[in-house]
Amino acid sequence: MREPIVADIMNRSVATAVYDTPFREIVSVMIGSGVAALPVIDPAGRPIGIVDEADVLAKLEFQCGADVRPLLSNGRTRARWRKSSAKTAADLMTTPAITIAAEAPLRAAVRRLVRAQLRQLCVVNRAQQLVGVLAFPDALRLFLRDDTAIEADIEELVAGTHPGADGITVQVNAGIATLNGALGLRSTVEHADRTARRVPGVVAVHNYLDFEFDDLMS
Repeated sequence: MREPIVADIMNRSVATAVYDTPFREIVSVMIGSGVAALPVIDPAGRPIGIVDEADVLAKLEFQCGADVRPLLSNGRTRARWRKSSAKTAADLMTTPAITIAAEAPLRAAVRRLVRAQLRQLCVVNRAQQLVGVLAFPDALRLFLRDDTAIEADIEELVAGTHPGADGITVQVNAGIATLNGALGLRSTVEHADRTARRVPGVVAVHNYLDFEFDDLMS
């Protein structure tokens, strides 16, 4: 079993806007699709920016640009004030769009979402065209995988990686994997533990594997 990639779990049904999409249409699409952000694409289908809820709500926050320009505020506040007069996606969007390749490892994508505090990533193909989006709910669905599927993956990986693993039993309940049995080396036991933890959907591992020889003893 290979490591999950972005394409495995991304949302392929993506609502989008284009450069001149009117403000009210953007609001209608966001509400109708139940999304918090819309990628803005160019004529070739490449993402060029993102419009999110904060961009749209700036019009309420600053009364459609009627409020006095907040000169003494920080850059983000001044940017929202400018967006409060927006009429199209071009006026609203934040640029550039943050993208990731469809074949990128999922954990790299999640790390990027967390560190950059993003709502979503625009997923692109090799031509840099939008093929999906990846948001936190998409990644979290992995933790709802069926226990039997997780169990089968652990058994396949552990047995396929470690000689003498035929005697190992794996049980998974609510995503928590329990390993019982014995292997020859302590290092092999620890590697089996790490292998199990990497399986998509695993919440925790209870490792009760025994070993015959401690090859890690200092």
